[in-house]
Amino acid sequence: MQYETIRYAVREDIAIVTMNRTKVANALDTQMRAELAHAVKRAGSEARVMVLTGAGRAFCAGQDLGDRANPANIDLERLLRDEYTPLLQAIQDSPIPTLAAVNGAAAGAGANLALACDVVIATESAVFLQAFTRIGLIPDAGGTYWLPRKVGFAKAMGAALFAEPIPAREADAMGMIWEAVPDVDFADHWWSRARQLAEGPTAAYAHVKRAIRETYDNSLETQLELEAKMQGECGQTRDFKEGIVAFLEKRKPRFEGR
Repeated sequence: MQYETIRYAVREDIAIVTMNRTKVANALDTQMRAELAHAVKRAGSEARVMVLTGAGRAFCAGQDLGDRANPANIDLERLLRDEYTPLLQAIQDSPIPTLAAVNGAAAGAGANLALACDVVIATESAVFLQAFTRIGLIPDAGGTYWLPRKVGFAKAMGAALFAEPIPAREADAMGMIWEAVPDVDFADHWWSRARQLAEGPTAAYAHVKRAIRETYDNSLETQLELEAKMQGECGQTRDFKEGIVAFLEKRKPRFEGR
C-alpha cells in the first residue's frame, strides 16, 4: 500500500508511524484509518517496536467531521465496526510493543487511539479530551474500555461526562499515560524509550502484553496458570539464556528478539 495520509519509516528496528494530515490536526478519515491499520500490521513483521505519533502541532483531533457532506447522517455503528475496530484490533494484537508519542492535542477518537497503545508518552503541553458528549455521543474507539482500566471508574466517568481537557501532567498523575515530559526533551525522550524496547526481549514483551491484558477476565487461579505456562515458554528462549549469561558476566544483554 502506498500511504498518502501517514508516513511510515523503520529505523534501528523501530517502526515510526506518523499521522500526517496537518491541515485538519491529523483528524481521522476513512483513508487514514485504513492506512494506519495496514501500517500497524506491517510494523509487527518489520520492527521490534512501533511508535505512533502525529505530524505538526497535534497528535490527532479524532474523527474528521468534515469527511462527509453531512456529518449528522453518518452511520456511526457501521463506521465504528468496519473502520475503527480493525485499526484498534491491529494495535491490540500487535506482537511488538506499541508506543504512542503524543506530541500535542489528542481528542475524541484520537485520545483513545493513543490509549490503545501499550505505552503512552506525552509532551507536557499535550492535552487529552474525551470530547464526545459535546456533540451528543459517548466515548468510542475503545474509550469506554481503556479509560476505566487505566484511571478507574470515578475518573473515567468524569472525563466522559464533563468532556474537559486533561493536561498531560494530570493524565500522568492519574495513571492515564505512562509519563509526561518537557516539550524540549520530548523527541529525544520517546526515541530513547523506543530504543530501550527495541533492544529488549521481544518474545517476552509479547507474553507480558497478553498476560497483563488477560488478567482482567481471569481468576487468580487462571492467571497463575497462565503465568506458569508463559514463563515456561520464555524460559526456553535464547533471550532468557542470554539474559542469565549477561547477568553473570555483569554486562548488558544482547537480545535477539524473535
